[in-house]
Amino acid sequence: MYTKTYPLQVVQGQLFGMSQSSASEWIQRLLPVLVAALDALGVLPERDGAQVARQKRSRGETPDLIVDGVERRRLRPKDAKMQTIHYSGKKKGHFDKNVVVVHTRSKRVSYLSATLPGSVHDKALADHAKVEYPKRTTLRSDLGFLGYAPTVREHLQPKKSPRSRRSHPARNGATGS
Repeated sequence: MYTKTYPLQVVQGQLFGMSQSSASEWIQRLLPVLVAALDALGVLPERDGAQVARQKRSRGETPDLIVDGVERRRLRPKDAKMQTIHYSGKKKGHFDKNVVVVHTRSKRVSYLSATLPGSVHDKALADHAKVEYPKRTTLRSDLGFLGYAPTVREHLQPKKSPRSRRSHPARNGATGS
């Protein structure tokens, strides 16, 4: 529950009938156990961008991947400088941000980047992560990755819609007689 919804430890303690400090202790004890179990099952996402191209896949499979930036709301920092760094004007709040790469067929996260402040643009975060994709990959991304040009077989991205060419009549000197 803690890793999915990230509740306050006071809330976590109330839900499980313990104090906030006990909840904190248990979280610190159990998170490494969870990570070890997920690693043993082989379901932890890769954290090294260079390793994405080396991941196992079925013979002859052409990887079909989605890359996206994900934001996670965080408490507003008290320090003014940190507030500025973590503030995302697009979402009007304070966030941490990661890039994830997901396999479209298995719907599993195969890569999770390092966490950076919410003010960082998706493309800049992807460039920082230096993700290497298998050469025959079909990569899908949104407009947050405009200009992102990894070496892949095909990079599918929506086209940016042009601004309306039709102007307001009053701006073109037309009169409304």
